[in-house]
Amino acid sequence: MVSQSLAMKNVFPIIIFIIVGCSAKPYIFSYTEEFGGSGRNKVYVVSHGWHTGFVIPAPEIQKVIPELKQRFRNTPYIEFGWGDKGFYQEKKTTLGLTISAILWPTDSVMHLVAVPKKVDAYFPNSEVASLCLSDGELSSLIGFISSSFYMENNRNLLKLQKGIYGDSQFYKGVGDFHLMNTCNKWTAKGLKSIGMGISPTFKLTAGSIMNYLAKLNSAQRIDSAQTCKRSV
Repeated sequence: MVSQSLAMKNVFPIIIFIIVGCSAKPYIFSYTEEFGGSGRNKVYVVSHGWHTGFVIPAPEIQKVIPELKQRFRNTPYIEFGWGDKGFYQEKKTTLGLTISAILWPTDSVMHLVAVPKKVDAYFPNSEVASLCLSDGELSSLIGFISSSFYMENNRNLLKLQKGIYGDSQFYKGVGDFHLMNTCNKWTAKGLKSIGMGISPTFKLTAGSIMNYLAKLNSAQRIDSAQTCKRSV
């Protein structure tokens, strides 16, 4: 009995190491400058209670991924979220599905939603934080988001089923979803990619992301409702 207990103690750190090691994808984009908070490109971080994602100007990422122009046409903004394939796409979730998504590495998806110009009004029941990014910061964020898609033959997105609200669509993602690689850690990686001093390792909840942004805005005296020098 003692030997079994010791064996489990030895195995557990190895399991954790493997899980953490599997969390590398999607990779953080390296941005050499520190986040300034005073750029001309307005983007948003949206928390839906358990899940966070980005809302960014559609024309900018459609230049990088033309397929999104064909799918979402002239929408001013697109919301991007990354998450577990099974849990995210199910309209009705179960305890078993939730446990499976958390404990075992599972395939990931990207969820995209066409968003009108008044982002805050579109998400009345969600927490929304706005950021003003420089051209370089926005380019780095777009690079991170773009690299989160699975590309067939390194060229084409793999479209899945229709999304869960509004004009939306699921696409196959890269990386595995699990306890140490959640949708909120994905958002943290995106924030890290624009030069923020956030540590994504344990940013596993929506609250941890939004609390970080609130503290950052307070420290830099940034008004979350600010108007960027240029907005879409």
